[in-house]
Amino acid sequence: MSKRVVITDYGFADIDYERTALEKLGYDVITGQCKNEDEVLSLSETADALLVQWAPVTKKVIEKLGNCKIIVRYGIGVDNVDLQSAKEKGIPVCNVPDYCIQEVADHSIALALTLARQLTTTDRLVRNGIWKITPPLALPPCREMIFGTMGYGRIAREVLKRAAAFGFKTAAYDLFVSPEQMKQDNVISLTPAQLLQQADIISLHLPLNEDTRHIINKETLEVMKPASILVNTARGGLIDTLALAAALKDKKIGAAGLDVYEKEPLPADHPLIQCENALLTSHTAWYSAASVPVLQQMATQEIIRGLTGQTLKNRVA
Repeated sequence: MSKRVVITDYGFADIDYERTALEKLGYDVITGQCKNEDEVLSLSETADALLVQWAPVTKKVIEKLGNCKIIVRYGIGVDNVDLQSAKEKGIPVCNVPDYCIQEVADHSIALALTLARQLTTTDRLVRNGIWKITPPLALPPCREMIFGTMGYGRIAREVLKRAAAFGFKTAAYDLFVSPEQMKQDNVISLTPAQLLQQADIISLHLPLNEDTRHIINKETLEVMKPASILVNTARGGLIDTLALAAALKDKKIGAAGLDVYEKEPLPADHPLIQCENALLTSHTAWYSAASVPVLQQMATQEIIRGLTGQTLKNRVA
């Protein structure tokens, strides 16, 4: 039987780099655009390795993998892979955590500043023939606002560097980073409750797991400032989006800038679509002309390390 690397799905223009690099090692590269576990199963059962973007690599899929030596996700989050099942099967799972950091940070700050300066609402007024030299709502200066992040990893740190450059007071919550480390970075360490109550802008930069799913929900939204802004470029499941839509509609918070959602694409009938104080982008924060080839190269090199017995760089399970 030939040696096979399966790319379950991808959104790139081509997979020339992957094909060339892996064929040099004697592997056939099999590609698909799998949407569900049955499609993944039919393509992957005899694979020596899996490269996955969005396709579900479930317990059922992993139990059927007979030859697989490594699973690599094109991206940072790995919530579409059953990590526990992979661990039990002895299959390493890796991600690519060190690409698109600058792009996501740029996108996060762009969403935050657009909403903080009320650009979308002012633009709407101008297009409707309403000319006012003051914005629709009260607008404090950046220097009087607290910009907080939930999470203080690579991307969150870059976001807060950008926020500081605009004069924001910066704060963060992270269970795994000491207050002393944050203080060295001129960032105030807050508890989750303090961050929710005090921050004018909250940007989410957490992994999605059992502890963080719906960390923003009806109860947490109610303790946020009435004019606060919520930004999410991390994982859609961090927010109960129905609760968020209700809070936006009822003006419980000021605005939200979202790039990720619990279900993607965002359903056309989702109540967030009707929220004029929501700025919605289509999971594009990761993208730039430079980030795509870097992602493909890094993921492929990790696959090669797994297939050739080298030390893995970014093993998560």
